[in-house]
Amino acid sequence: MTAGGFARLQDELKRLKTTERPRVMRALEEARAHGDLSENAEYDAARHEQGLIEGRISELETKTRTAQIIDVSKLSGNDVKFGATVHLKDVDANSKITYQLVGADEANIKQGLLSVIAPLGRALIGKSVGALLEVSAPGGVKSYELLKVEYK
Repeated sequence: MTAGGFARLQDELKRLKTTERPRVMRALEEARAHGDLSENAEYDAARHEQGLIEGRISELETKTRTAQIIDVSKLSGNDVKFGATVHLKDVDANSKITYQLVGADEANIKQGLLSVIAPLGRALIGKSVGALLEVSAPGGVKSYELLKVEYK
């Protein structure tokens, strides 16, 4: 995972522990104060939310504990590997797009963060500038040309 992705996971973990967990605990206490818990929808909803938050905290703690952080700024070369920022030409749409190849946990296509396990990410690994790629997508086969590879 990149250092940026690791920082985002840590930020989410901190927010869940310092803001969301205490908020749900207060909601549980308020719901308990209303009496009969067997027919208390507020209590049920707060317990459900508590379970989701605790599950996500556990997941994030495991991910941050076992993460292997790659310093992309120390990488170089002309071929695509994890952490590379790639500049592509979408041959079909005649448009240019830029993605950084990242781990699955930090991928966000709207932010230009492409998972290395996504079909396009897998197709890019090991390719050099000038490579032509054909990738199967839900809308059919898409063609790309690799214009530039950067490590920043």
